[in-house]
Amino acid sequence: MRHSDPRFWEIDFLRGNAIILMLAFHLLYDLNYLGRYDTGIKDGFELFVGRGAAILFIFLVGVSLTLSYSRHIEQHPDQRGACWKYLKRGLYIFSWGLGITTATWIFARDGLIVFGVLHFIGISIIIAYPFLKYRFWNLFLGTMILISGTYLKNINVDHNWLLWMGIHTHDLYTFDYFPILPWFGMTLIGIFVGNSLYPNHTRYFSIPDISEYTPIRVLCFMGRQSLLIYLLHQPVIIGLMYLMGLVDPGHITYGIH
Repeated sequence: MRHSDPRFWEIDFLRGNAIILMLAFHLLYDLNYLGRYDTGIKDGFELFVGRGAAILFIFLVGVSLTLSYSRHIEQHPDQRGACWKYLKRGLYIFSWGLGITTATWIFARDGLIVFGVLHFIGISIIIAYPFLKYRFWNLFLGTMILISGTYLKNINVDHNWLLWMGIHTHDLYTFDYFPILPWFGMTLIGIFVGNSLYPNHTRYFSIPDISEYTPIRVLCFMGRQSLLIYLLHQPVIIGLMYLMGLVDPGHITYGIH
């Protein structure tokens, strides 16, 4: 059964769940590295939560791009302005990533975020444009990129000029790192799923509408505000930890090695 809708609540719902996972992970992360608690953040369930949030976010970037592209093509069958649209959107997200780079350079220095999730999403939006019209090619290419990215982890070089691609020195130290390889593969798989399940901005499956239930509505709202929540959640979490006395002054330097 086909359903056309200007916005699909289930996409916002999934993104809202990704935000919950992200908040949980970063709370545990901050308690581990800023506080006095060993939350086992580098392995086990906590690491799974963090990676699960990232995978879901990046997958949904691909799905959302197909929905946006379908709407644009409906309005402009000649694709007029499409490339410029995604270039602007990508640069906008990337600029927020540069803001986070600046903030970590000023306040942290150690663990400087050079190519974090917002840098990655911004670049992905730009380079994904040529792939938005395809379906199975994205599944194939996305899988190949994911596989190739796993091999890059074993390659070490003497400089970090290619860290955005996934090639870096063995001692790279950063709070947040999402290189093109392998993560762009997950974006392409999201494009494949979006073009398969929502072709021409139409839902090709039946699903009960439970978006008016309060918990679902809250998660959908969070999903629609994902960028704002991402930008604000860490200062809020750390500020609350300070107010509650959970920050260990002698344990301020932290990061992902």
